[in-house]
Amino acid sequence: MKRNGHLNETRLANGLTIISDHMPHVETVALGVWVATGARHEDAAESGISHFIEHMAFKGTKRRNARKIVEEIEEVGGELNAATSLDSTAFYARVLKADIAVALEILADIMLNPTYPGEDLERERNVILQEIAATRDSPEEIVMDLLQDVAFPRQPLGRPILGTAKTVGGFTAADLHRFRQARYHGGDMVLSVAGNVDHTALVRHAEALFGALPGAERIMPAPAKYAGGSRLSPRRFEQAHVVMGYESPSYREPEFYATQVFSGLFGGGMSSRLFQEVREKRGLCYSIYSSAWGLNDTGMFNIHAATGPETMDTLIAVVETELDKAAASRPKVGEIRRAKAQLKAGLLMSLESPIARAEQMARQMQALGRLMPTAELIEKVDAVGAEQVRGLAERLLTKSLMSFALAGAGKSGRAIVDNMGRRARRH
Repeated sequence: MKRNGHLNETRLANGLTIISDHMPHVETVALGVWVATGARHEDAAESGISHFIEHMAFKGTKRRNARKIVEEIEEVGGELNAATSLDSTAFYARVLKADIAVALEILADIMLNPTYPGEDLERERNVILQEIAATRDSPEEIVMDLLQDVAFPRQPLGRPILGTAKTVGGFTAADLHRFRQARYHGGDMVLSVAGNVDHTALVRHAEALFGALPGAERIMPAPAKYAGGSRLSPRRFEQAHVVMGYESPSYREPEFYATQVFSGLFGGGMSSRLFQEVREKRGLCYSIYSSAWGLNDTGMFNIHAATGPETMDTLIAVVETELDKAAASRPKVGEIRRAKAQLKAGLLMSLESPIARAEQMARQMQALGRLMPTAELIEKVDAVGAEQVRGLAERLLTKSLMSFALAGAGKSGRAIVDNMGRRARRH
């Protein structure tokens, strides 16, 4: 067992990593198993299968039907949930500290012993198909799917996490079992726990429940291949949504923290450049913001805005001008200070939640192979300098083609998208 203050780490013989953060001031425990398999691990015919498996985990096991699963966790006042992302699938719970064994046993059961009963499979298939249909009625969802497709074309990162009506409509119970058995191995899993937890007892329970799990090596996805370009949805909505994206440093790269600081000062709050220039001074839109995310091998810096189709050209021109300014000159000291303060406050506030802490630890372990103390995270944010931010902005604009997506402007958006396609390579 490795111990670093309140952080503890143990690896079982089958490769399952158990990590915990002891938070003695709380009365609850958040625990979950993060499997290093998500949408980017699927081939085209499997698109959406990770998300389907997540949904079906609660529909019955060899020991429990769907009703018994929810009754047992709610009998102790607990909560049970799951989520699928591009690079992981998580099954997690939150309970009072005395009931951690109950939650852990239920999590192990739904993950390792699902039965995928036929009637439930068809009902859940319909639920997911409705979920997919709902995204088609949301210009914000549409534009983000288009952006992923243009940024990472013909590869899993460019496909929707939910899959398509065609792929989801064809999955069988045998397909789900086959995918899960191929991917759900000890080396692909992290059991992450935060709250009022005893690590020694946790390891003992986990080994009894997960110790027989196969210990195959972690399966790595194909490397991301960023492309860029432009995409348009011809549908018309009351507001048009636009996203401009650039490939940015991965979660593993030192410049990831500079990207977060830049995103904060550029479009992260009401004092940011985008909000002040586009919303406050010019009134070109109600909503505009930037964001940055990172995976193990790539990342994206995005600017998202919603406005009327008639003001879209002007809005895009202003955003491009602000990007050029960011690349040409260092940000002011006050901007850097505010962005860092927002970033650190958001981080520290979220970590007061055990489930947020458990999720962060799982991500660190799967991406970095180690836990990063909060003090180290803060140091990395504080170390970001003005010239580093300016240089990052310059590289974002010059190292790769812009990804541009527009939804909601109808057919009139074609001229905008064609023009952006021609201008996307800015330098």
